[in-house]
Amino acid sequence: MELAHVVLRQKLKGGFLESATSRSRNRDLLREHAPTAQPAAAEPRPDPGAIALDVDVMSPQRAARLQQERGVLAVALAIPMKLIEPLDIATPADPLTNGSTWGIKAVRADVSTLTGANVIVAVLDTGIATHPAFAGIDIVRKNFTTGPDTDVHGHGTHCAGTIFGADVDGIRIGIARGVKKALIGKVLGPDGGGSDTIARAIQWAIEEGAHIISMSLGIDFPGLVATLEAKGYPAESATSVALEGYRKNVILFDSLAGLATARGLFGDPCLLVAAAGNESRRDQEQRLEIAVSPPAVAEGVISVAALGRGDKGLSIASFSNTGAIVAGPGVGVLSSKIGGGLTPKSGTSMATPHVAGVAALWAEKLMRLNQFKMPTFRIRFLGSATQDGLADGFDSDDVGSGIVAAPPN
Repeated sequence: MELAHVVLRQKLKGGFLESATSRSRNRDLLREHAPTAQPAAAEPRPDPGAIALDVDVMSPQRAARLQQERGVLAVALAIPMKLIEPLDIATPADPLTNGSTWGIKAVRADVSTLTGANVIVAVLDTGIATHPAFAGIDIVRKNFTTGPDTDVHGHGTHCAGTIFGADVDGIRIGIARGVKKALIGKVLGPDGGGSDTIARAIQWAIEEGAHIISMSLGIDFPGLVATLEAKGYPAESATSVALEGYRKNVILFDSLAGLATARGLFGDPCLLVAAAGNESRRDQEQRLEIAVSPPAVAEGVISVAALGRGDKGLSIASFSNTGAIVAGPGVGVLSSKIGGGLTPKSGTSMATPHVAGVAALWAEKLMRLNQFKMPTFRIRFLGSATQDGLADGFDSDDVGSGIVAAPPN
């Protein structure tokens, strides 16, 4: 049965890059049939920015064969992706500190002189709505869905506010208030989204010069199984195909993150930041922990766990998935809402823009020092994470290296 697949290829100036397998096979054929040994031609150098991403309908067998062709970095089943929905959690009123939300203070943005100036941030989400917090910002929109261009859900607007929103009614909600250009990719519409859509949006953001890409979304594995069963697959086969699709999509996002890293070796770097997910249920039973899923689980993507406030310090949110790289404030986060004003939301979706905002401050700092390159950016940023302020008894598998911290100046 034929299904939609995402095909990612890398190019050279003279064409597609050969895979290592193809190069080896072609060299063997040349040695076998060439009457006289010829000097080996210099290997062409890959262009990290020259990639092609297509969506083709094909059988799993054809997809497996295509994976062996030269220049093919990944072939993955297009699978449903869904919003990492905020949770309705009763939280105490935000104890504003000098007009800043608790999350701003927790990541030490309130004592930083940096603003994210000259940094380009991409938010791949439900879009963005008109709001006073975004006045004066060059917002570049691209709609990858069949829905309207604007945000009708509120999720993307809330996340964007945490990253770069201006103060609202005297309250500071944004970490990197000096960001003047934002790339807003609407990837989740009325019917959700897919890994093909997310992959296209990541490619777009990289090509548009994003330094940080923030994604508060994840794979919908049950939705994929249900889709396959609706197409006539027996339950066992649907689960098997879905598992293989899951694995190949991890490779797909690995490749995209790798291309973003490679770009940083030749030009400005780009960090991919993604929510760990909200499926854990520690409040019901401690062992009910769910691991991070794609795209956050991919190599090269910075996965983010959510922290909440407590009498004894910050602690992992009961819903936050385990295995994240770093953590950020994610419970009772106050940020921009559709129609104006502010609203609190909870989730790893809310922690992710805190991490993206702090990354923007580190990007500005390294730009000033003329050190804005990979891997310096990633190392210095991740090295800022601290376990200071966490309540005793935390599990490092839950919080990763700890909560990220803004550079003071």
